[in-house]
Amino acid sequence: MTSRSIVALLLAILVSSTFTDFVGADDWPQWLGPQRDGVWRETGILAKFPQGGPKVRWRTPLGEGYSGPAVANGKVYITDRVLAKGTKNPANAFDRKTRVNGVERILCLNEADGKVLWQHEYDCTYKISYASGPRTTPVVAGGKVYTLGAMGNLYCYDADKGTVLWAKDLLKEYEFDVPGWGFSGHPLLDGDGLICLVGGQGSVAVAFHKDTGKELWKALSSNEPGYAPPMIYEIDGKRQLILWHPESVNSLDPATGKVNWTQRYNKKPQLGAGMSIPTPRLYKDKLFFTNFYDGALMLEVKGTQSPKVLWQIQGRSVMPNDTDALHSVMVTPIFKGDFIYGVCSYGELRCVEAATGKRIWSTHKPVTGESTRWGNAFIVEQGDRYILFNELGDLILARFSPKGYEEIDRANILTPTNTMAPPAGRRVIWSHPAFANRSVFARNDKEIICVSLAE
Repeated sequence: MTSRSIVALLLAILVSSTFTDFVGADDWPQWLGPQRDGVWRETGILAKFPQGGPKVRWRTPLGEGYSGPAVANGKVYITDRVLAKGTKNPANAFDRKTRVNGVERILCLNEADGKVLWQHEYDCTYKISYASGPRTTPVVAGGKVYTLGAMGNLYCYDADKGTVLWAKDLLKEYEFDVPGWGFSGHPLLDGDGLICLVGGQGSVAVAFHKDTGKELWKALSSNEPGYAPPMIYEIDGKRQLILWHPESVNSLDPATGKVNWTQRYNKKPQLGAGMSIPTPRLYKDKLFFTNFYDGALMLEVKGTQSPKVLWQIQGRSVMPNDTDALHSVMVTPIFKGDFIYGVCSYGELRCVEAATGKRIWSTHKPVTGESTRWGNAFIVEQGDRYILFNELGDLILARFSPKGYEEIDRANILTPTNTMAPPAGRRVIWSHPAFANRSVFARNDKEIICVSLAE
C-alpha cells in the first residue's frame, strides 16, 4: 500500500468515525424541542444509568427561574432572576401586591463546558404570584434568540454576540394587567412571525415580525390570556394556530390571525383562576386538552370547520377520587394512539382511554410516591420509552402501555431548591429540561447542569 493510500484510508476512517459520532445528534431550540412535540429523536442514548448515576458534564451557577433551557448551535440559552440587594420574595407565594425588585437575565453558555459566553440583564419589578423568575423557554432560530420574561419583557438578541436587536414591554404597549402567574406562554416562531400569548382586548395573541418586532397581527379577547403555549398543527392539510385561553379554545390562521372557530371549554373561568396551562395535543384529527378545574376535553377537528366535542369530563371535585379523566396542572400530556398519558393534579401518572376519557390506571410512583397536590413530572418520548424529570430532581427511564407503568431506571441529578410551592417548606423543580447532543440540560434556582446520557 502506498503512502498516499494509507493517508486516504486514515482520512476515510476519521470521516466515518466523526460522522458516526454525530448521526442522530439534535438541538433543542425551543419549548418541547425541534418539532415542538416533546419527542427526543437522537440515537445512541443509554439503556440504563451507570452505577452511581449518569455523568455530570458541567455545572454553572444560576439564579431563580421556572424557564427551561434552549440548546442550539453549540450554545445553551437560559433566563433567570436575581433579586435586588436586601430584597426577598414574599413569604406568601400568592402575594401579588408586594413589589419585588430585581433583574431578569439571559445567559448564553458554551454547550461544551458551561462557561458563560455572554449575558444581558434588565431591571424588572415583579408583582405576580410565585415570583421566582421567568417562565418561558427561549426560542433560537436564524442567528437570533427570543425571550419573554415574567412581566412581559420581550427581547430579540443576536444569538452569538448577545446584542439587543429589538425589545418590547408588552404591558405598556397593550395596556392590561399582568397575568396572576406572569407571562408563561412559550413564544412560537412561524415564518416571519413570532407568535406570543399577550393579553388585553383584541390582543390575547399577537404576532411580531421576527427581525423588527413590528406587530403583524393581533387577535382574540379575554379577561385573562392564560398560560397555554400557542401551537400550530396541520389538520386535513390546513395549518391551524391553536390558542387556548381561560374562556375558550380557538383556531386561527397563523399567517393572518383570522379566527377559524371558537369552542367554549372552561365552564367557570373565575374558579379556574385562568388556569389554561398544559400544551394542547393533537393525534390525527383528535385535539386534546386537560385542565385542573375543568377536567379533560376531546375535540374532533375536520379542516377549519367548527370542531365536534367528543367528550368532556369535569369530575365531581378536584380531589383524586372525584376525577375520572386527566386533570393536569402544568404537564404536557402524551397522546399516543388510543391512549393518553399525563400527570394529574395530585401527582398521579394516569393512563386514559382516548375514545372515552375513561381512566385505565394510575400510579404515584414516578412523581413523589404519594398523593401530592400539584405534584409534577415532565415527560419526553425517546424511542420506545419515555424519560421523566420529576419535581424532586429524579431522571426516570420508563415505558407506558395500557397494561401499566414499567420503570426501567432512575437517578437523582438535581436538588430541588424552589420553596415557593405549597405546602410550606416543600421544595420542587418546576422547569422543563432540554435534551440535546445525547445530554440532558436541567436547572433549579441555583445552577444549571449538563448530564451525559450517551450510551
